[in-house]
Amino acid sequence: MIRQFRHHPWYKYAVKLVQLGCGAIAALVLSLTPFLPFRWPVVPAPAALAQSVTSEAVTAIETGRDHYQNGQYAAAAEAWRDAIATFEANDDRTNLARTWTYLALAQKQLGELDAAIEAIETSLDIASSLGSPERASFVAPALNAQGSILLTQGQADAALQAWQQATEAYTQANDPAGRIGSTINQSQAQQALGLYHQARQTLVGLEEDLLQLPNPQLRCLGLLNLGNVLRLAGDLQDSRRVLRESLEIATDAPEGYAIANERSRILTSLGNVERAGRDLEAAQGYYQEAIAIAPSPTARVRAQLNQLDLAIAEGRGAETDELWREIQTQLETLPRSRAAADARIQWTSAMTRLRVAEAIDLPWTDIARVGSTAIEIARDLGDVRAESYALGTLGALYERADRLSDAQRLTERALLLAQSTYAPDIAYQWQWQLGRILKARGQYDAAIGSYSVAYDTLQSLRRDLVAINPDVQFTFRDRVEPVYREYVDLLLQEQPDSIPGEPEFQRAREAIEALQLAELDNFFRSACLDAQVVPIEAVDRSGTAVLYPIILSDRVEVILSLPDAPLQHYAAAVEQAQVDQTLSQLRIELAQPYTSPESMTLAQQVYDWLLRPAAADLEQSQVKTLAFVLDGKLRDVPMAALYDGDRYLVESYAVALAPGLQLIAPQPLETKQLQALTAGLTQSRHGFSPLAYVSSELTQIEEVLPSRSLVDEAFTTSTLADQIADLPFPIVHLATHGQFSSNADETFVLAWDKPIQVKDFDTLLRRRDSPDAAAEAAIELLVLSACDTAAGDDRATLGLAGLALRAGARSTLASLWALDDESGARLMGQFYRELAQSGISKAEALRRAQLTMLDDPDYRHPIHWSPFVLVGNWL
Repeated sequence: MIRQFRHHPWYKYAVKLVQLGCGAIAALVLSLTPFLPFRWPVVPAPAALAQSVTSEAVTAIETGRDHYQNGQYAAAAEAWRDAIATFEANDDRTNLARTWTYLALAQKQLGELDAAIEAIETSLDIASSLGSPERASFVAPALNAQGSILLTQGQADAALQAWQQATEAYTQANDPAGRIGSTINQSQAQQALGLYHQARQTLVGLEEDLLQLPNPQLRCLGLLNLGNVLRLAGDLQDSRRVLRESLEIATDAPEGYAIANERSRILTSLGNVERAGRDLEAAQGYYQEAIAIAPSPTARVRAQLNQLDLAIAEGRGAETDELWREIQTQLETLPRSRAAADARIQWTSAMTRLRVAEAIDLPWTDIARVGSTAIEIARDLGDVRAESYALGTLGALYERADRLSDAQRLTERALLLAQSTYAPDIAYQWQWQLGRILKARGQYDAAIGSYSVAYDTLQSLRRDLVAINPDVQFTFRDRVEPVYREYVDLLLQEQPDSIPGEPEFQRAREAIEALQLAELDNFFRSACLDAQVVPIEAVDRSGTAVLYPIILSDRVEVILSLPDAPLQHYAAAVEQAQVDQTLSQLRIELAQPYTSPESMTLAQQVYDWLLRPAAADLEQSQVKTLAFVLDGKLRDVPMAALYDGDRYLVESYAVALAPGLQLIAPQPLETKQLQALTAGLTQSRHGFSPLAYVSSELTQIEEVLPSRSLVDEAFTTSTLADQIADLPFPIVHLATHGQFSSNADETFVLAWDKPIQVKDFDTLLRRRDSPDAAAEAAIELLVLSACDTAAGDDRATLGLAGLALRAGARSTLASLWALDDESGARLMGQFYRELAQSGISKAEALRRAQLTMLDDPDYRHPIHWSPFVLVGNWL
C-alpha cells in the first residue's frame, strides 16, 4: 500500500513543538511516519535545535526537512550538507551530531547506504564526546537511524542491537516518544530474524505506553503504526482492535486537516486488515469511507488505489472502470514527490493487468505515458529505489505489449538500480521479469540463469517476505509462487539443443520443496521449518521410493527417486484446469458413502498421471513404501485410494507424505518403549457434536500400549501441556474435533476449555524441548483422529502440513475428512495393534490397518479407510 509522506499532516505541528522546545513529542510525530514506497522502520527525528544556531543554518535545516517530507531526498541531503558546513565552521558539535543523523536518513532513502553508515558513525563519534546528561539525547536518534540502515542492508541482528541500544538511550534521556518508536523498530528486526514470539512480546505493553501520551493526536498516530505492525506480524485480531482504538481517538478529536488525514489512513489500514482476514465486504467499506473523508488529493488517491486493487481482484468491472478514470485525472494534481511517483507506478501496474485481461481498451501508449512520468519524477528526486520500481513496472508493461526488446532494456536498468541500492525485495521481481522476457525471446539458457538468481533471492528473503513486505500476504500466488513454478517449468523442458538431466531434476526438486516451505511461511506469517532437519537422502530408503509430482500450466511433471538410482523424470500432457477439476471431483467422490464408476475412473486417471509410467521400475526395485511430496490440489486427495484398474495403491504399497526433502530427525520407532498420551472429547463442546466412539477408541489404545488418558473435563490445554512436559510420551493421540484450513486462525484442535490454535502448537507440544532435553524425548507420532479439512477451502491441507511442522513431531497421522465415528475408532484400534508389533514401520502399520478395513465388506469403500494420511517420517 502506498503511504503518503509528503505534506505529513503532523509536520507543521511537529515543527511548532520543536520551536517550543518539545523535542520528545516532535520526535514521536516524525518517528511514526512510514516511508515510501515500501514499509520501512520508523526513525525518530532529532530533538530541538540549540538556540545558538545561525539564521543561515536554521534555514538550511528547515529547507532540508521540507524537502525530506516532500520525498525530495537529494535536495534534503544538499540542504543538510550546507547546515553541516555552517556548524563545522562554528564548532557547533551539538547540532553537528543531530544534522549528520538527518543526512544519514536522506542518504539511506537515496540508496547511498555506505555514505549513510559513515554519516551515522560521524554523528555517534561527535555525540559520544558530549557531556552527560545531554549525550543520550543525541546518541539515541543516531542509533535509531543506524538500525534502520542496517536492516536495509539485510543485517537484522545488528539492527536489533542498535535499536535495543537506542531504546536504552531514549530511556536515559527521558524521551518516551523516542523509546516507543525504537521499540516498534525492535519488533520489526525480530520478525526479520524469525523471532516472532519475541516480536509479539516486545509489542506487549506498548499500547498502554501509547495511551499514556498526553496528546490525543499523538496517541492516535502511535496506535495507527502499532496496528500496522501487528497486522504484518499476522496478529489480525489485535491489529483490528488497536486500529479501532486509534480511530475512536481520531473521531473524538477536534476536526481539521490533520485529523481527517489520519482518520483516512486508519480506515485504509483497517481495510487492509479485513482484506488480510478475507472479509472483502468490510475491506471495501473501510476503503470507501477513507476516500470519502480524505482531505487532500494525495490522501484520496492513496485510498482509491487500495480500493481499485480490491475491485480488480473481485472482478467488479463498473467500479473498476470508474475508479481508474478518476485516479488518472487526479494523478495530474499531485505534487512531484515520491508519493506522486508511487501512485503512478501503482496505477500503471493496475492498468497493465486490466489491459492484459482485456477489461479496458486504453491504448498501451497512454498507460506507458503515466509510467514514464513516474520515472522522470523519481529521477528528478534522486530516488533510486523509486526509479528502479518505475522502470521495472514500465518494463512489465512493454513485456505485456509484446515489445520485448524495450522490455528487456528497461528491466535490466531497473535491476541494476535495485542491486546498487541493496533492494532484494525489488530485485527478485526484475530478475523474474527478465527471465520471462528472455524465455519469450527464445534465450532459454539465459532465462534459466535469470530465474535461478530470482529463486536464490527469494530464498534469502524467506523471512523478510513475511516479516516486512505487507503486500505478500495479498499477492503470494501472483508475485511469489509463479517464480518457483516457472523456474521448475524451464528446468524440466526439453529444449532444441538440450535435454534435462540429473542436475536439472535435482534443482527442480529443491525448488518445489522451497515453494512448499514458502507457502507455509505465508500461511503462518513466519518461517516455519527452523527445527533440526536432515536431508531425505540421509534416511534409510532401501525400501522406499520418493515421488515429486509438480503441477504446471500445461502438464504434470513427476520426478522419481528410487533407492541407489539416479533421479528419473516423466510427464503427462494435461492442462492445469483439467488437473484441478479432476482432483476436486475425485475428492468429492471419495468422500461419498458409496462407490461409483466415476470415482474409480477418476482415481485411475490420477494414477495414470502419477504412477503408470513408473510402474515397472517400482516393481523391479522391490520398494515397499511410496513417499509423496505433493503439490497443489494433489494434497487434497489420499494417494492410497488411487486405482490402477485392478487394485488400490494401498494394496501394493504403504503410502506416506513428506513435507519436503527434509525430515525432522527421522528414526524408527522403538516398540519396547512405546507409551501414549491420549486425550479426547466425548461430549458436545463449543458447538461441536458429541463423539460417541472416542471412549472405545482410547480404550483400544490402552489395551495395546501403556497409556495415560485425558477425557472430557480432564482434557484442557493446560493439563495437556503439563502431561507432555512431565513425561516423554513418544505418541500423543488426540481424538477430538478439529479443522485444517489455509487460514492459520481457522486451523485448530478442540480441547474441553477452548480450541487449540495451530500457532499455539509449538509452545504446547514442545515444552519439554529445552536445549538440554534428550533427543529421545521428541514426539515420535502425533495422531489427530477426528479432524478434517475446511469445506470449500482449496488450500486447506496447508493447515495440516503447517500443524505437523508446528507440532515438532517426527510424524503426524491425520484425516483429510471427518470419518464415520465408528469406522474411525475401528481403524485407529487396528493401527495401534499393528504398530505394537516389532519391526513394523508407521507407514506399514497404517497400510495394514487400511487393508483390514478394505477386506471388510462393511468398510470397503474408501470413505472409511483412505482419508488417514501419514505426514513426515514413515519409518
